Amino acid sequence: MAAARADTLQSVELADGVEIQLRVAGPAVRSMAYTLDLLLRIVIYIVVGMVAVFLLISAIGPELTGGLMMIFIFLMEWFYNVFFEAGPRGATPGQRRMGLRVMSVTGGPVSLAQAVMRNFLRVVDFMPGFYLAGIVCMLFTKRFQRLGDLVADTVVTYADPPPVSTPSVEVRAQRRAPPQVLTREEQAALLQFMERAPLWADERRIELATLAEPLTQAPGIEGLRNLCGMALWLQEPEDKRGTPPPLKGAPLFRS
Repeated sequence: MAAARADTLQSVELADGVEIQLRVAGPAVRSMAYTLDLLLRIVIYIVVGMVAVFLLISAIGPELTGGLMMIFIFLMEWFYNVFFEAGPRGATPGQRRMGLRVMSVTGGPVSLAQAVMRNFLRVVDFMPGFYLAGIVCMLFTKRFQRLGDLVADTVVTYADPPPVSTPSVEVRAQRRAPPQVLTREEQAALLQFMERAPLWADERRIELATLAEPLTQAPGIEGLRNLCGMALWLQEPEDKRGTPPPLKGAPLFRS
């Protein structure tokens, strides 16, 4: 359940200030996914080996058949994860069975280069045995990243989207004219703030509103309320109705 994994929720702030949340997966569930993939590969090896014994040995001889099997096992061990993680689902069959997927730390899909990098470094994570280096690294990083993840800037998350967290601060802003004449650029910036603010955390909105304290003439939540009121005034400076109109796409701002 989502509540049982609440402590694995990690926030990532994108370049434009929008904050997203990634629900990272810990060592236990990742180990189970790895075990499922290992069992699947073993089954594939057995099936391919039986086909090789009954069909290829008599045709090309045991030496060449053994060489082809070694090449097949090499490709499976090095590129099995790369093939699936760089695909559209971003997860191996074992990871999909456990509800996981591999993502970039920015929340985007994994590129082929990232998939190759994180999986080729499994050799280092496996040292000195049984993924000891990788497990220790995961336990000391807040996003449970092993060495391959740190180098490739990837993270293993739960595939189900995290619950949408609505801002806890409700701003009841009244339309008010700015205390000074604003330039076109300042008006555009104020309207953009009003449009994007519902996507940000409470702390981020208050932080940006504090930067405009010379205009709002108030700090903290009061400054945020004044800033929203000025944006409402810019949207409709002439109060033609008894109550201010609701802000489009921003239910947290109420007049």
